[in-house]
Amino acid sequence: MGFLDKLFDKSSDQQQVGKDFYEAIKNRRSIYAIDKNVKISEEKIEEVINFAVKHTPSAFNSQSARVVVLFGEQHDKVWDITRETLRKIVPAENFSDTDQKMNLFGSGYGTVLFFEDQEVVEGLQKQFASYSENFPVWSNQSSGMLQHVIWTALELEGLGATLQHYNPLIDDEVKAAWNIPSSWKLIAQMPFGNPVSPAGEKEFQPLTERVKVFK
Repeated sequence: MGFLDKLFDKSSDQQQVGKDFYEAIKNRRSIYAIDKNVKISEEKIEEVINFAVKHTPSAFNSQSARVVVLFGEQHDKVWDITRETLRKIVPAENFSDTDQKMNLFGSGYGTVLFFEDQEVVEGLQKQFASYSENFPVWSNQSSGMLQHVIWTALELEGLGATLQHYNPLIDDEVKAAWNIPSSWKLIAQMPFGNPVSPAGEKEFQPLTERVKVFK
């Protein structure tokens, strides 16, 4: 039973749901070694992503987030586009590392493309002029929350993912390839798939240096 199923299962132990939530936050890591042997259906992945897009907060409930999900050949295509774009700017003698990275991402099952609709952002800037400078910042913050929610939800479903930022280098070709509206600004790319090996150890700074509590 996935996390979404537990949320809607009234007989589910709520304490266990809370535990699963904390474990998911903890276990969400950058998983680079992925393959296509995914155990859940594309329909389930779509359900998870739709849930996240619907319920992740946004400034003024603007709902400016836009997402494109790529499976199969479409997933392969985005990393071919990225590879060929980088080939034009990375010296040939240094391209092997880049090529290996593209192979890693392409080895996955799918990719989530995150966009923010600038038409929505600009509309809010006009409507609330005194907050004009803040709306692009809030838009990026909302996108970051959505990225984290989807990343964590995919982890709960047994998938591994990483977050990549090859924008704005690939923006034009991506928009042309999938007929993306011109107002959609590409923010990030998330290749995902079946995790082949776990992430390495992670070091943490002392929380006493990062959190202040006043009572």
